[in-house]
Amino acid sequence: MIHQRALEYLLGLEGAALLRSFVEESGPEFGAARVAEMRRLLSMAEWDVPPVAAERVPATDGYRVWSRTYDEPGNGLFPPEEEAVHGILAGVAAGVVVDAACGTGRHSEWLAGRGHRVIGVDGSPEMLARARVRVPSAEFREGRLEALPVPDGHADAVVCALALTHVADLKPVFAEFARVLRPGGHLVVSDVHQEWIAMGSVPRVRLDDGRPALMAGHRHRTSDYLGAALPAGFRVESCAEPRAVPAVPLDAGPDLPGGEAGPWDAWPWSLAGLLPHVWQAVTGGLPTMIIWHFRRDPADR
Repeated sequence: MIHQRALEYLLGLEGAALLRSFVEESGPEFGAARVAEMRRLLSMAEWDVPPVAAERVPATDGYRVWSRTYDEPGNGLFPPEEEAVHGILAGVAAGVVVDAACGTGRHSEWLAGRGHRVIGVDGSPEMLARARVRVPSAEFREGRLEALPVPDGHADAVVCALALTHVADLKPVFAEFARVLRPGGHLVVSDVHQEWIAMGSVPRVRLDDGRPALMAGHRHRTSDYLGAALPAGFRVESCAEPRAVPAVPLDAGPDLPGGEAGPWDAWPWSLAGLLPHVWQAVTGGLPTMIIWHFRRDPADR
């Protein structure tokens, strides 16, 4: 069980901003303003409320709920992620592509439109049902990343988008990617950056009975990806860490604005809106994603 309080998140933002000012240039008023805001927050009785208890649920349970709204506009990660992933895959000749953790078929649709034979794999029957409607020309199979229902050496490319954050151990997953790829095949992986996860970017859903729940959000470091990919026979073609917004100067900013924390379902983004200057100070220049392009060693037969 995870216990989340709006007050604690706001105090955490203030503290993160103070840590940045400890090693970066800022005016003498910046730190004093952060401390003053923290005191003000602590004195406001309306923020002294019990935490929301959210249980950790498997990705399959979370996506069963999320599948109902997954394709609705509003996920700010999708456009830059698709631009980066499609930019890499545009250089791959038409062939067999496995869309691992395909979800509702975001990438499968684009791949099929470029002439690829697409095999989408996902562990959520509900997401697959939507993918089959969205991309009727593709083939969709239910399966886990650790045991892809694809023959050895069958694929020219594998794409896995925004899914590995739900996986605790990357090694068996990369071993599967290598197994299904032909020598020289391409692997494109996008994932939520571990620094963005630390800011609270973890999928949250309401279960059918209304209980709040969080899907797993494992914070994989660069060494975790490389420690799984290199022994599996992959070599790195490129790695990018797109930033949401550039870094901003550290200044005192305005006083804490009024406003509500918003429903738990909108956290942490509604909370960030209460301290926009602090949010910008903490997240400016922070990578939101990591995008990998690997190739399976052509000599690995």
